[in-house]
Amino acid sequence: MKKLLLSVFLLFSFVSTLQAEKSDKKSSLELTDINGKTYTVVGTQEGLKISGMEGKVVFLEFFGHKCPPCLASIPHLIDLQNKHKDKLQIISVEVQGYSNNQLKDFVKSKGMNYTVISGEKERLFVSYIAQRAQWQGSIPFLLALDGNGDVQFIQAGMLPEESLEELFQQLSKKKK
Repeated sequence: MKKLLLSVFLLFSFVSTLQAEKSDKKSSLELTDINGKTYTVVGTQEGLKISGMEGKVVFLEFFGHKCPPCLASIPHLIDLQNKHKDKLQIISVEVQGYSNNQLKDFVKSKGMNYTVISGEKERLFVSYIAQRAQWQGSIPFLLALDGNGDVQFIQAGMLPEESLEELFQQLSKKKK
């Protein structure tokens, strides 16, 4: 019960802090991928600023290791990341409970060439996105950010590779 109350308190504190964007001081959250690389994420009124991804289109996808549409989209995301590696960053957050080590093995077996984060490890971030995007938990779930970090597209459910390519092309043409 203590853990639950502490988690609720931390989530409330984090969300409240990120919502207080009217002040000059912006709040941030650290995300660590399965390889130990850390990214600073700052919530903005229109989206997210993610360190190291400035000026890039970002596809932020929430997926599950047991979700058939999620698994079917992995080859498409691999192809897109290869094709647009200098202008696109794909970040996938696994939300069906794989540990960091299990996720490392999964990523290796699938040949995933993009940033993967354990949702189990980054629950606060998952909760923050769920609250901001009014996400109900269906997967795959995609947020597409333009080069300014502004959310331009939200989709629950799988998109075909052609649609992802078209979305990337539209967002990469937006003025920064």
